[in-house]
Amino acid sequence: MLCESRMISFMDFRSAPSSPSDAQAERLRRFGITQSVDIHCHCLPGVDDGPATLADSLDLCRALVRDGITNVIATPHQLGRYEGQNAPAQVRAAVSQLQASLSESNIPLSIAPGGDVRVDHRLTSMLNDDEICTLADTARYLLLELPHETYIELRNLVSAFRENGRTIIVSHPERHMVLSRKPDAILPWLENGAVLQVTAGSLLGHFGATAESVAWKWLEQGQVQLVATDAHNISSRPPTLTLAINRIAQRLGESVAKCVCVENPRRVLHGEILLPCERRSAKK
Repeated sequence: MLCESRMISFMDFRSAPSSPSDAQAERLRRFGITQSVDIHCHCLPGVDDGPATLADSLDLCRALVRDGITNVIATPHQLGRYEGQNAPAQVRAAVSQLQASLSESNIPLSIAPGGDVRVDHRLTSMLNDDEICTLADTARYLLLELPHETYIELRNLVSAFRENGRTIIVSHPERHMVLSRKPDAILPWLENGAVLQVTAGSLLGHFGATAESVAWKWLEQGQVQLVATDAHNISSRPPTLTLAINRIAQRLGESVAKCVCVENPRRVLHGEILLPCERRSAKK
């Protein structure tokens, strides 16, 4: 668990910017909110497969603002091929440095620390020892990345996290080779307290027809609670949350779009309980 002083030191990252762009203002007005949050984004410079330089990072942050986002959780890869890199202290320092650069550049975006953590048998102990990041440093939600080609049973891990008051958010499961072919394999995880986060681009077909189909299947069945950009750059992996919001609203209704794209991401940022995002109305 994080100590209180650390939690307080990052409270400023969870405040809404004072001068939002037109796109940000429109998002806030549309949903009657004060923050539009992206919980999964590789925006820190030079730490993983996201932006290589500070200039690239600032370009991505400008794109996030144009996509209506006011607050982003920086989620550099941890563990897996990034073993020994991006320790929590390093991530927090990088977030602080980027936040200062955003202020200098008058980019109205607030950043909180987090991680895109590869599944590992040491996760519980590493979390207790502050060796991996929870989303927004609240010690409540862990964004968990699976190897794309290998199926790993998560039921016991999900249950262990729930017993300790924590929740595993499975990162882009629709892009997993096994899960996309066997979408019901996620059901035991959900029954034991896991949460699914699909990528905005998947709903738009950017990761292929299979990922698009299974993402919509889970969303239509109320099994998705979060949508995030998983943006890496402004060219091949830009933020597309606005397009995803509009597509969800058209197919499943405004309330579902708000739940998965706006309200639950805000709740992750603040370490609050997530809402179920069930379909209430459909539009043809």
